[in-house]
Amino acid sequence: MIKNFIIAIICVTSVSIYAQNSTASPYSYFGVGDLRATGTVENQMMGGLSVYTDSIHINLSNPAAYSKLGLTTYTAGLSRKEYRFESNVAKESASISNLDYLSLGFNLGKGFGMGFGIMPYSSVGYNFQSERTSSSQGTILESFNGEGGLNRVYLSVGYELLKNLSLGITSNFNFGNQNTNSFQTIEDVQLGSFNRIESRIKGFDFNFGASFTPSLNEKHTLFTSIVVNTQANLVSENTRTIGSFSTVNGRDVEVLEVDLEAQGLGRTGVQIPTTATLGVGYGIDKKWFLGAEYSFQGLSSFENELTPASNLEYQNAETFRLGGYYIPDYSSFTSYLKRATYRAGAKVSKSGIVVDNKEINDFGITFGIGLPLGRNLSNINLGFELGKRGTKYGDLVEESYFKVNLGLSLNDKWFIPRKIN
Repeated sequence: MIKNFIIAIICVTSVSIYAQNSTASPYSYFGVGDLRATGTVENQMMGGLSVYTDSIHINLSNPAAYSKLGLTTYTAGLSRKEYRFESNVAKESASISNLDYLSLGFNLGKGFGMGFGIMPYSSVGYNFQSERTSSSQGTILESFNGEGGLNRVYLSVGYELLKNLSLGITSNFNFGNQNTNSFQTIEDVQLGSFNRIESRIKGFDFNFGASFTPSLNEKHTLFTSIVVNTQANLVSENTRTIGSFSTVNGRDVEVLEVDLEAQGLGRTGVQIPTTATLGVGYGIDKKWFLGAEYSFQGLSSFENELTPASNLEYQNAETFRLGGYYIPDYSSFTSYLKRATYRAGAKVSKSGIVVDNKEINDFGITFGIGLPLGRNLSNINLGFELGKRGTKYGDLVEESYFKVNLGLSLNDKWFIPRKIN
């Protein structure tokens, strides 16, 4: 029954993940859009840590963790994000609901596991305007909007090479569309102009992971990990149209398709630089854990050939994460809440995006609770995230957000040979 239910969910949600508009942030204008959190709700609520691994949860960020799975695990995550945008002249708000991931992981033998799934990788969803006054033309209004993003399907394998030392690899296939539009109107002029770009992007990248989790004594375990997400060499097939439209009814008046092939821009490369993550943690199994991670990405080499911006610069990106969990009494028979898992964390991110010489940084705190389902190993996870990104200085936008996450982790026995007495 559960297997049939999971197969049905895959068919439905693979379509909804592809179709959803997953962000409302003006900062999704840059790069390939907002990069989505790659971890499950359990990991996200510990500040996004990927260093922690166990036998009942899927770790989407580190493929080496699949070697730890004891049972077949199904996991899915939903989220709702409330935004508040503030500049020096205006305030706006928005909200977005998403299906964040759907994944299955299998134990295929001692120290060997694999998994596959689908999730969004990046999201584009912005809509903003700028107004300026010209002595010769009057008021000039420019508006910009974009939608789309990249999704990924993946296959991961993890293997315990030596005692407490596991290695893993993930192959990701990224695909999606991005549409960007810009419009300009001039006061008392009946026709406005537009520029529309559509990009169809696809390509592979790989994720290599290693984890070393030695027991220091009978109770305490040291967790260490390294994860390298290789450079994604994607291909973008582009079309561009320009023309004019009526400011009265919004209908197109003249549409011209630009010959991007002649400019060498019909088919371009999109290189998303390598990201390396180092993690370390310490704790007692089924009691408490505390960990920290550092990620680095050489984003300074990124460029967008189709829409270059004079006020934009890319620098190397860095992220620091800190988080952990606490379980009051894992085996309590008298108190359900004592068997729950309480998680919390924080992250500080230097995005690598510099606009008008202002760095766009991100800070967030996370917390949540994992609730066991009955007396088995399945659980439902509820999490919250509060954060702030960007700045309103220099006519930019400060983005505050509140995110609610809901994750489901189910465990079952597959691939168990039957015994006949």
